Amino acid sequence: MATVARENIGLLNDKIIIKVSKEDYLPTFEKKLKEYSKTVNIPGFRKGMVPAGMIKKMYGPSIYTDEILKTVEKQLHTYLDTEKPDIFAQPLALDADIRKMDLNNPADYEFGFEIGLKPAFTIAPLKNAGVTLNKVKVTDEMVEEEVSNMLNKAGKMTEPETIESENAVLNVKFTASDNDGNVTENGINEIETSVIIKYLTPGAQQQFMGKKKDDSVVIELSTAFEKDKLAPFVRDLGLTDEEVEGIEKYFKLTILKIGLLEKAELNEEFYDKVFAGAAIATEEEFRKKLKEEIEQYWDGQSRIQLQDQIYHYLLDETNIEFPAEFLKRWLQTGSEERKTAEQAEEEFPTFSGQLKWTLISDKLIKENNIAVTLEELKVAMRMEVMRYFGNMNIGDDTSWLDSYIDKMMKDEKQLDATYRRLLTDKLFAYAESEVNPVENEVSAEELTGMQHHH
Repeated sequence: MATVARENIGLLNDKIIIKVSKEDYLPTFEKKLKEYSKTVNIPGFRKGMVPAGMIKKMYGPSIYTDEILKTVEKQLHTYLDTEKPDIFAQPLALDADIRKMDLNNPADYEFGFEIGLKPAFTIAPLKNAGVTLNKVKVTDEMVEEEVSNMLNKAGKMTEPETIESENAVLNVKFTASDNDGNVTENGINEIETSVIIKYLTPGAQQQFMGKKKDDSVVIELSTAFEKDKLAPFVRDLGLTDEEVEGIEKYFKLTILKIGLLEKAELNEEFYDKVFAGAAIATEEEFRKKLKEEIEQYWDGQSRIQLQDQIYHYLLDETNIEFPAEFLKRWLQTGSEERKTAEQAEEEFPTFSGQLKWTLISDKLIKENNIAVTLEELKVAMRMEVMRYFGNMNIGDDTSWLDSYIDKMMKDEKQLDATYRRLLTDKLFAYAESEVNPVENEVSAEELTGMQHHH
């Protein structure tokens, strides 16, 4: 009769030993041989009339080995289902020499399996997390900048006859020349590119004012552009920074085309384009609504940054031990993408960090009964579809939407992604409710810089 024993071989690392006797596998082996003799096709013999000795000689060794391994596998799963050890991944089979299995000399066999046990641990108390809610105060200047950007985006490009604004965009031809505009030999000849007037230094800007298409201006490259705008032109001209820095390099710029963006107007038509259906009639109402939208955006960014602090607090302050050597071996032999020993060693810190967060989040979800209902999944998918259509008029009859959502619910990949997103949102919403952050006012640039470290 088969027996199963278990012994500890390391930190959170046990060995399961399964012993099978010939009485455990011989009956099924002999039954399988008889089934083969009835179904196998061998030239020269009628089906079902192949001598038993020939069947045993031809197929016996593989059937014998298969039945022994199936018996062992069944014993292993029965043990795991009964004892329910909390393990990582799947058991790893220890080396066993199946070549020693001889169907002519049935014997008792022993097999070993290695398991990695999940550790017991206590999650660092969220109430002790020293976190900060970094909030951005939305100023009138920020609103004004956003209004300007929106008006530019909704504007149209015109082609004025003369250059009269620093916002003019020029298509120009660069030609290497001397200070007087005479084309130099072996110089850069006729490279076309674009120039925005406001990127030039004040002196260089004045040279272009009043100029028309086909007019030319001579500039000294190293002094004509603001320092932070010079590099793109250097690259376009095939020069290095060293070649430009401190060297008098003159270029004749011939104007090929003048463009000027005319901003859209602040009126009810524009308000309705930005906030469809909001019935905004005045500039004051528009700016107020826009400010609320900007505040909502930055409040969301503040929450993301707070959640990042919570995430790192839980990871850093929760002590969890792992069966490291078992997991490294599992990466080499048990994972879908098998690793070399060197790869497993190199990737283990990242892998163990991800594993640690999985254990922490799973425990928080279980202990606090965090769950996502079927109805919540449907609502989330409906919102996703509505966001996709945006401001499009989809009509009053939305009956088609229900059938579309039902179809989405049958897509396991999409359903799983939505479920995981909602579950993660709920997990962090719970965590936020447990911490006591200190509020701190920061600029938009400072908050964005913090998020680069996520």
